[in-house]
Amino acid sequence: MADRFDQHAARHRMKLLRDDGDVTLYENREGVPCPACGDAFDRLLLTERGAHSFDVGENARFCVAREEERLVVCTHR
Repeated sequence: MADRFDQHAARHRMKLLRDDGDVTLYENREGVPCPACGDAFDRLLLTERGAHSFDVGENARFCVAREEERLVVCTHR
């Protein structure tokens, strides 16, 4: 996989749900592949925070990719 997930290159295929400066959340609209496993993800969370808590719900899995300056979390249903 690439060293860094480029959300700007895939932006036209995702819907921005939230961006508060520290945390960005996208919904995958067109099968963008997960930077960790390669499968299409449902939601993508990008954060520069050292720790983050989130609820993924039932029957869901998540993948985590650590980049130099941020954490990339993808949820899959």
